[in-house]
Amino acid sequence: MSPESEIAAARPQGTVVITRVFSAPRALVWQAWTDAKMMAQWFGPRGFTSSVPELDLRVGGALRIVMHGPDGNDYPMKGVFREVVAPERLVFSNIATDKDGNHLLEGETTVTLSEQGGKTTLTMKSHMVGLVPIAPQMLAGMEAGWTQTIDKLEELVVR
Repeated sequence: MSPESEIAAARPQGTVVITRVFSAPRALVWQAWTDAKMMAQWFGPRGFTSSVPELDLRVGGALRIVMHGPDGNDYPMKGVFREVVAPERLVFSNIATDKDGNHLLEGETTVTLSEQGGKTTLTMKSHMVGLVPIAPQMLAGMEAGWTQTIDKLEELVVR
């Protein structure tokens, strides 16, 4: 192995896959993922609020989310849409950054939505690679964070 591939192989990684059936139409769940005002209402774990200063829904379009933690810190994330197939599939890069824009984690998230009988099945897969010493701690909280985030999405769309 080259030194670069050895470094890459040693980087901590994490993958979370969540499948959930919502009692809500697919169009509404799609809107929650693709409308900045709606996304700000549910994105992030419990105790966090979020703002979505950029959501350019097209291939190559930018996504920026800032999660505001209960500890008073902001947790920015940025990405680029790689696939947009309304209303069934979104693929975007996701990069957790620090306040100076340095990359902490890099990865990709895929969201697929299918509808049957007025209910929507969501499958969300997120894979992240850690780039900094604190990454293993960040990755350890990834499944709980995404689970709580999807719980908040469900609460929004089934109102």
